[in-house]
Amino acid sequence: MIRVDPVLLIAAVAGGSAVGLGAYGAHGLQGDDFVKHAWETGVAYQMWHALALIGVALLRQRRDGWRKRALGFSAALFTAGIIGFCGSLYGFGLTGEILVPGLAPSGGMALMAGWLAFAVAAIEHR
Repeated sequence: MIRVDPVLLIAAVAGGSAVGLGAYGAHGLQGDDFVKHAWETGVAYQMWHALALIGVALLRQRRDGWRKRALGFSAALFTAGIIGFCGSLYGFGLTGEILVPGLAPSGGMALMAGWLAFAVAAIEHR
């Protein structure tokens, strides 16, 4: 039987696609420096959060109860943040326009909330 950790799978897809998107940004993206900087910011945040997802997945395998749930919530927020924040920057890079107003800040808030959920998982009651 094959068992797939969904958080590790998301981390792998996010990390691998960040490499591809970074290459596209460096070699194929047309636009001024502002557009290219926005794209590079999206790639950087995506890669950092792919790495964070790996950490969340590994910790989640060793936890139970509310800590495991908090880490799962962190993973969901990181994923939503990557899609919202990074995705909006990629959309801007491709079109030069903000496609969904408010998506970047909402995605950024999801990333911050993901770190907060991660911090909550670190709390230990004695």
